[in-house]
Amino acid sequence: MKVLYFAWLRERLNRGEETVSPPAEVTTVADLMDWMASADEGFALAFEKRDLIKVALDSEIVDHDASLDGAETVAFFPPMTGG
Repeated sequence: MKVLYFAWLRERLNRGEETVSPPAEVTTVADLMDWMASADEGFALAFEKRDLIKVALDSEIVDHDASLDGAETVAFFPPMTGG
């Protein structure tokens, strides 16, 4: 599964993307965030205020309880403002 990071998440994690292989028990976006945070202190800090982080699965914005089933790409990004 390809994971993309945007804006301040990209800066804090010092990477724009990576490929991960979560275990079978990781079935939702929230599970993925938990799994990633448990494996890396940088993720734990970046995901500390999860309610601020938006997520897209295969370019479609979803809630954190969305299923990862069949998703090829997960994108994490902060809320956006327009102007």
